Amino acid sequence: MAALALGAIGVVYGDIGTSPLYTLQTTLSYEGKMPSPDGIYGVLSLIFWAQIIVVSLKYLMFVMRADNKGEGGIMALMALALRGVSKQPRLRWLLAIIGIFGAALFYGDGVITPAISVLSAVEGVKVAAPGLGHWVMPFSAVILFFLFALQRHGTDRVGKLFGPVMVVWFIVIALIGVYNVLQDPSVLYAVLPQYGLHFFTHHGWGAFVALGGVVLSLTGAEALYADMGHFGKQPIRLAWFYFILPALLLNYFGQGALLLRDPHAIDNPFFKAVPSVFLYPMIGLATAATVIASQAVISGAFSMTREAMSLGYSMRMPVVHTSREMSGQIFVPWINSFLLVMVLAAVVGFGSSDALSAAYGIAVTGTMSITTILALFVAHHQWKWSLPLVFLVGVCMLAIDLSFFGANLLKVEAGGWFPLVLGLGVFAVMTTWRRGRELVVREIKQGGLALKPFIENITEHPPLRVPGTAVFLTANQNAVPHALLHNLKHNKVLHERNVMLTVEILDTPFAEAEERIHLTQMDGFFYGLELRFGFAEDPNIPYALSKCAKSGLPFDLMDTTFFLSRENIVADKRRPGMALWRDRLFAFMSRNALPATAFFQIPGNRLIELGTQVEI
Repeated sequence: MAALALGAIGVVYGDIGTSPLYTLQTTLSYEGKMPSPDGIYGVLSLIFWAQIIVVSLKYLMFVMRADNKGEGGIMALMALALRGVSKQPRLRWLLAIIGIFGAALFYGDGVITPAISVLSAVEGVKVAAPGLGHWVMPFSAVILFFLFALQRHGTDRVGKLFGPVMVVWFIVIALIGVYNVLQDPSVLYAVLPQYGLHFFTHHGWGAFVALGGVVLSLTGAEALYADMGHFGKQPIRLAWFYFILPALLLNYFGQGALLLRDPHAIDNPFFKAVPSVFLYPMIGLATAATVIASQAVISGAFSMTREAMSLGYSMRMPVVHTSREMSGQIFVPWINSFLLVMVLAAVVGFGSSDALSAAYGIAVTGTMSITTILALFVAHHQWKWSLPLVFLVGVCMLAIDLSFFGANLLKVEAGGWFPLVLGLGVFAVMTTWRRGRELVVREIKQGGLALKPFIENITEHPPLRVPGTAVFLTANQNAVPHALLHNLKHNKVLHERNVMLTVEILDTPFAEAEERIHLTQMDGFFYGLELRFGFAEDPNIPYALSKCAKSGLPFDLMDTTFFLSRENIVADKRRPGMALWRDRLFAFMSRNALPATAFFQIPGNRLIELGTQVEI
């Protein structure tokens, strides 16, 4: 338990653990003037209760109950919610759209987190040596470039360093907080909720605007749920309540105590709270901590991409495993390159952590709100909570989430447009791929011959048979695969054994042994075979076939040939389906997607591909 908790400190809490670098500075700058004591007490009270209500109660006690066989994250949560409304197609479609948009916003978080975290750490140079301020942006860009360049080596080697470094980070920021609180202990009165209420009643619209900064103290809360499958609920909860939460609150209150004494420190209260003799070591430690925080969200983007590919919401991409022991440690080169380009664009375009903070909140609060909605459906359909209870809990949680989201919508013009545009672009790509695959499968099914009459005809008029087993990948067990028809038409032969193979990806992370293989024997040595995999697994067809002997169908892979129809997608505006631009986008993605054979790990020397044209 202690080892898992240490790992959680290093991986899970990197993002939320580095939020003190910029939260108070951004939040108390909402009026563009020196912060008042009322404002300091009010904002600290809001941060304290946000940590208690949103992180502690909502995520750790409520949302983390919605585990999909131990896995968390918005894609796993969406699959769990969709399972509960399987008999309601319209509601299922709506929840899928909401979940996909939440996943798309997560990519926005994956872009902004490394940019704002590294920028805020390097900006400590301005406090130590103001003359070097113009080097902050280029130095941050160099650090980020090397961070993404190292991704191909995986987190296996450096992962062991993450826990100890972050433990040192949290101890140090807690001590800095204690050092400053002892100089003005009255700041601890901010734990009383009346200071937050007083802040709203006396600052009105300005208090609502300040909520857009308060939410920065919650960035990374989604990672607690997303990484649940790696460490388990209990270690994550123990690390939070006994170590992370006290350290964060002490640092926030320490910065508040500093600002009560010296409001001019608002330009960078985190580093100005550090005793000058420790300033340079603290800049180095902060930079290391922000790199670790960035690593966590980048790894999360890789994992979510693999889940999206398996669930049919993303085109197939190459996935590289970077650890022999941990299957979850993966590297997705295309996503890594995409994130690198967008992160560098954010650093150059915004130039400072303060400017980026306007863009940060929308992605975070949008994902938080969507997580709440999906979790409420799980509570009603899976946990059997009554509708009045779900409504009561939903009103309380969504009131907070939507307040944060509304406050950040005010920042759209100042930079909030960036994650929205990025999220809408990813959303369009994901929904286009999903809808395009549905249209392709529909066209294939409509144009296929019925399998049963075909087998009867083959039995009555047998063609020349050749030794071996032929495996035909098909999406429809009731129709003759195109590859089989082409092989019979052009080669005039049929194998001794012919297997119609369908691969199904389940809405659970891992398939149970008893549901992995389903075999149906037909006449004339024809077989229908369904292989099922979880969305967190890597589909390995040859390995799965080697396990079919127990079901009565042994395979000799050296005597087995795989046949696959490769679709050539043609966009046709005369056909109903998607808009022409989406048809063309889908055709482009299909041409550049990883071949299904590579995705299913089928050896190239046992494969025959036959082309077929599909108009959508």
